[in-house]
Amino acid sequence: MLEEVERWLARRSWSAADRSLDRLLDAKRGTSVSVVLPALDEEATVGEIVSVIRRELMAPGAALVDELVVLDSGSTDRTAEVAAAAGARVVARDAVLPRIPAVPGKGEVLWRSLLATGGDVVCFVDADLRDFSADFVSGIVGPLLTEPDVDFVKAVYDRPLADAPGRGGRVTELVARPLLNLHWPLLAGFVQPLGGEYAARRSLLERLPFPVGYGVELGLLVDALHTVGLDALAQVDVGVRKHRHQDERALGRMAAAIYRTAQVRLSRAHLVRPRLTQFERGERGFEARTHQVDVQERPPMVEVAEYTARRRVA
Repeated sequence: MLEEVERWLARRSWSAADRSLDRLLDAKRGTSVSVVLPALDEEATVGEIVSVIRRELMAPGAALVDELVVLDSGSTDRTAEVAAAAGARVVARDAVLPRIPAVPGKGEVLWRSLLATGGDVVCFVDADLRDFSADFVSGIVGPLLTEPDVDFVKAVYDRPLADAPGRGGRVTELVARPLLNLHWPLLAGFVQPLGGEYAARRSLLERLPFPVGYGVELGLLVDALHTVGLDALAQVDVGVRKHRHQDERALGRMAAAIYRTAQVRLSRAHLVRPRLTQFERGERGFEARTHQVDVQERPPMVEVAEYTARRRVA
């Protein structure tokens, strides 16, 4: 198993610098690329991300990206206004597939984005990134344009926590990496299995179920492995990722959802619906706060009538 992972690392791990923009534009050959930014109250960062993508990847003569969509999941700040002013097409989560009531969660937004976009390649980028580089898009889209047998690409990066290099990604190191190494060792070579920057062929994404919450990245990675095999998966080093870090309670809820996502994939039998109890100091000492962490999933998009009808028309 270790030898197979090492072979994969040598064959399917690249740097963004390995493919120039000119090479990618030449290899594009009519393949359309959609970039999706799932956003919830990201007015401080979403505008700069949109501006960089439009300036560097959508300008005449350098149009690697054909469609840039900010899918707003109910922001209460100026996220939609800022994104639109920067040049993105803003789509409200609840306006996509209104027949199915939306539930909170990042995976819910990503799933609905397949119906709101049309690209042959779909690239997801978190909307809270700071000091954003276009390499986050061109780097992970690149292998999908130059390697016909690659279907799914994750970004690799350093992830500093405050001023400490490489200290971010606490849920990755404490939960996701042990789970993958123990249960899906073929995925042990992925440096950032939970990273929010990845790209894939629509023909793959539309066949996968989407966990609606925090477990979406792990769920898609595991299901992609079982659907197309390890050699169709890849990763690209794009440098450094700076973003807003969450507190320990939010990370605890994220960890529980990721564990549950793995549990569902390990067994589809009758499982206990788990809860996570955390504690906050209140007026009478520590008070319990209990959260449901069961993982709801959306079906593969090819099973949704509205999606298949639209694809037939297209």
